[in-house]
Amino acid sequence: MPRIVGIDIPGDKPVRIALRYIYGIGPTLAMEICRKVDLDPQVKAGKLSEQELSKIASVLESDCVIEGQLRRQVQQNIARLRDIRCYRGLRHRRGLPVRGQRTKTNARTRKGPKKTVAGKKSVKEMR
Repeated sequence: MPRIVGIDIPGDKPVRIALRYIYGIGPTLAMEICRKVDLDPQVKAGKLSEQELSKIASVLESDCVIEGQLRRQVQQNIARLRDIRCYRGLRHRRGLPVRGQRTKTNARTRKGPKKTVAGKKSVKEMR
């Protein structure tokens, strides 16, 4: 398993796929990195030489915001929204969907499992 910027990438996959295992790199950016390094995107990541790995690492460090730095940046952006108390910040704070999705149904991912509330007892059950 080759190691790039502190992340183990799978050696049995093509470079364009293996680079996506790094947080912050998607399909387009992976292809762009391969183009900058003059690397065939179909070559297996395990077949890369040390020189090619160092070229990829240097491109990543100079041009891209990835891994810990990107995670920190995202968290700071969310904290800023909370601090200025804008609508999106309030939604983050309450744990509700942020981008306008409905919440009457289908918001279980953000809201978590249902919290069942005991309903009123009927007249027949009270006797």
